Amino acid sequence: MNAAPDPPSSHPAPSLADLLRAAGPPMARDLPDFDPAAAPATPGALLREWLEAALTAAVPDPTAVVLSTVAPDGLPDARVLVLRGVTGDGGEWAFATDAGSPKGRHLAEVPGAALTAYWPTQGRQIRVRGPVVAAPADRSRADFLGRSPASRTAMLIGRQSEPLASAAEWTAEEETLRTRHGDAPREVPAGHTLYLLRATDVEFWQGSADRRHRRLRYTRAEQEWERIELWP
Repeated sequence: MNAAPDPPSSHPAPSLADLLRAAGPPMARDLPDFDPAAAPATPGALLREWLEAALTAAVPDPTAVVLSTVAPDGLPDARVLVLRGVTGDGGEWAFATDAGSPKGRHLAEVPGAALTAYWPTQGRQIRVRGPVVAAPADRSRADFLGRSPASRTAMLIGRQSEPLASAAEWTAEEETLRTRHGDAPREVPAGHTLYLLRATDVEFWQGSADRRHRRLRYTRAEQEWERIELWP
């Protein structure tokens, strides 16, 4: 005999605002210290320090960053991708995509962007902004060939952000490509582009449970970097 269904709850489901409040205050935990006065002279050197600390602390996906671009309608657009490289002084930050993708088309119209990294377990945020240029073709090729076979296959399939009818459609495209190129394709898609964000500003943000966050901004001044601490 089937059991009677549970009676409807007399308590309404919590709203999204209730759920957000129930999450509690962010960064209410022990976090690393950061003294802006002791920071190195370039953002690249500080990035190395923070990245090494993140790797030691096993921070998940420390190379994942949010890329923000400007769409043709004038509104910002953002997505997460992988940081592909940074010059020693922190002057150039590299990322890659297909020139025909939405972000590639945005950059063709407005060649400037912002990158944001956030490492929750350490309460650390890094913000970068500046003009963007395409790297030489040989660097774009090297970036593609340095990727995993699965990444190369996905990028050769392409059609990024186009409507997908079903998962079966993706599987069919993948099988066709593997038949043509094998499991580790070396044909570089025509539109694969390594982009270089030439930083004008780089900010390092250290969260604190008492809300006295520490912020240090590097600003490019000709061939040097100027540093200034900011109010939280």
